[in-house]
Amino acid sequence: MIIMNDLRWSLKDKLALVTGGTKGIGKGIADELIAHGARVICTSRSNETEGEDQGNPVYIQSDASTGAERDELVKEIRERFKRLDILVNNVGTNIRKKTVEYTDDELDILLRTNLISAFTLSRDLHPLLKKGSAPAIVNISSAAGLKHLRTGSIYGMTKAALNQLTKNLAVEWAPDGIRVNAVAPWYINTPLARQVLRDDDYRSEVLSRTPMGRVGEVEEVAALVAFLCMPASSYITGQVIAVDGGFTIKGF
Repeated sequence: MIIMNDLRWSLKDKLALVTGGTKGIGKGIADELIAHGARVICTSRSNETEGEDQGNPVYIQSDASTGAERDELVKEIRERFKRLDILVNNVGTNIRKKTVEYTDDELDILLRTNLISAFTLSRDLHPLLKKGSAPAIVNISSAAGLKHLRTGSIYGMTKAALNQLTKNLAVEWAPDGIRVNAVAPWYINTPLARQVLRDDDYRSEVLSRTPMGRVGEVEEVAALVAFLCMPASSYITGQVIAVDGGFTIKGF
């Protein structure tokens, strides 16, 4: 008889950073990590949560797309918390256009927000993660990084690059004990997704291409992220796992 060790399914005493953790999928991830015992630091570009940092989660105003603010965030975590066990690179944005319509400024903001932020935070927080307890990084990618979507070429490009970064870091940092995985959602029931899915024809087409016939829920993404941070997933690294109701594997 196998007796389940509850500690394998717990995040008790873990310290996690979730970028963009105050809304949508990011908030769901933060809530899930807390429910499993972690203490969570959430970042947001706005200061609407400032002053609420005495409990769990701790809120820090920080724009992940800006190098100076990322530097300040890393400095604050190093000096204030002196440790880190989990990093969830969740922050991301999109501008839906045809490729020939993008400006250089739009290209820059999408690269900095979706890709460069994850690269630099992972790199700069590596020393703290290396000293952490069974450290884990989870990058929030997208089905757009696995398949062609109508969400725009730059968005898909950044997510595909994030998937490759996940694999590279998983191998490079395995000797440091740091596991690195990615989660790639399809349409998830968030306020941003609902704006697009408000169009009945578009929603019907999305659902027709999704074998499970529905959009996903935030909790379904968050549960996988939490699992990938737990000791129970200790032999899983370098993986990009779709949360998509079967979308990315559906053929004709």
